[in-house]
Amino acid sequence: MTTTFGTLEPALSVRQVLTMERVLAGEPEVVAGAGQLDRPVRWVHVAEAPDVGVMLSGGEMVLTTGVLLAGDEEKQAEYIRSLHRAEASAVVLGLGRAFPAPPDVMRRAAERCGLPMIVLHRPFPFAELTEEVQARLVRRKFAAVSLSESVRTALTGLITAGAPLQRLLDEVAQHSACPVVVTNLAHRVLATAGERPAVDDVLRDWERIARQAGGSEGDGWIRAELGGRGERWGQIVLCGHRGDTATGRLLADRAAEALVLHRMLGGNSAHTWEEQSAQSLLTDLVSGVVPARQLLPRARAAGLPVNRRTFVPLVVRDGEPAQLERVLRLLGLPGIVAELADGATAVLLSLARDQDATVLVANFAARLRSEAARTAVAAADPRTAWDDVPAGLREAQHVADAVADSSAALDLPAVVRLRDVHLRGLIRLLRDDPHVQSFAERELDGLLCSADDDLLSVLRTYLATGRNKSRTAQLHHVSRPALYRRLEAIQGRLGVDLDDFEQAASVHIALLAHDAQQG
Repeated sequence: MTTTFGTLEPALSVRQVLTMERVLAGEPEVVAGAGQLDRPVRWVHVAEAPDVGVMLSGGEMVLTTGVLLAGDEEKQAEYIRSLHRAEASAVVLGLGRAFPAPPDVMRRAAERCGLPMIVLHRPFPFAELTEEVQARLVRRKFAAVSLSESVRTALTGLITAGAPLQRLLDEVAQHSACPVVVTNLAHRVLATAGERPAVDDVLRDWERIARQAGGSEGDGWIRAELGGRGERWGQIVLCGHRGDTATGRLLADRAAEALVLHRMLGGNSAHTWEEQSAQSLLTDLVSGVVPARQLLPRARAAGLPVNRRTFVPLVVRDGEPAQLERVLRLLGLPGIVAELADGATAVLLSLARDQDATVLVANFAARLRSEAARTAVAAADPRTAWDDVPAGLREAQHVADAVADSSAALDLPAVVRLRDVHLRGLIRLLRDDPHVQSFAERELDGLLCSADDDLLSVLRTYLATGRNKSRTAQLHHVSRPALYRRLEAIQGRLGVDLDDFEQAASVHIALLAHDAQQG
């Protein structure tokens, strides 16, 4: 269920005050500072004293008849200067006995200071204006408190319900009506939310936007720091918020509080936000559901170099993402790492065109194997076009799958490619083909319909060892006569002669296909 936060009434500006019905009755005229009418009005203050500035704290619209200023041009100029120094939002002068016409000295001083100066040509009860403006400001303050609590309650409810980070950001994006981006301190994008085209527009040139255009809240770029216990670790950015700045600031602050709480409660999670970001990107690339071209802004914003690069897709079985990231840092290799399904970890290297991809991948694999002797890195051929990366990742994943169940895994090189896995690799690529599935079922039917898994295991070992009976008997801890009896049983159930090369090859292919489908 989506909670509607609502929005704050826009901050009351000088321009808006001048459009009030009661003010219009006084026939207001802006005689100076016309370019500053969007200044916010924090309060309305009636003051006649020449040194009024000492009584202000900033943001006040000051109402005066100028009765104590008449006849003294120096006091008139100083009155305006004192308002400017106190950062008043505007001065409203009621014309009458003191000033039948706008005083030039005050008008010129206000123009120099950039202070909006308004004169009222008809008598006007200042008390009525003060009452209406103060009432509006009080209502707005109450609305701010109400909105703040609504936002906090909604986001806290999502957190206690176990909602993921993306759900919180989607909620914030929906009610801020603009893209929302979460980054770390290096400006790397960890998560985004909002309409996809708008998010992609923001991410397309994120590095420049984040450091330059993103610095001005006046342009709708509103930031809130993420951190706790004296340590900053990121920020949330509302990108191009079109509503009132105060509303955007409140939303960003409440969102930041929720994200910090979410991170604290998820402190024991298996994945950091950085890992989740990389995992989401690489999973989308592997699946092919989202076109690679649409994922390019996300990759760039995540800190992966993408211009004029060589991409090398890798997949490592039984490798910890943290270990792989550490090795990348140690070797100075730019890339992203993410855990995929079935214990596989994908690595996408981004190398300069003049770097030797083969050597660098070999160094990476050698470093891993020095720490874990059985580790093999499945690699696809390097890609120079981003659009070819998904196919490369799938190729590397197929190679890793083929290596996973291979009894000859220890004999494989540290970097394994499709050509190294031969028939097993081909079968892995074709394992989902209905014809291959039907072939495997037909060839192995005599064993698959039996409850005796031992015969299937013996057959697998016998074929994997090149039909070496002595080695098979040794691996299964049985005597040669016992092995012969089992081989005879296998041949009888399958109706084949395993001494015949073609028949043995057919059974071997069927068994590889069966194992690939099961795995």
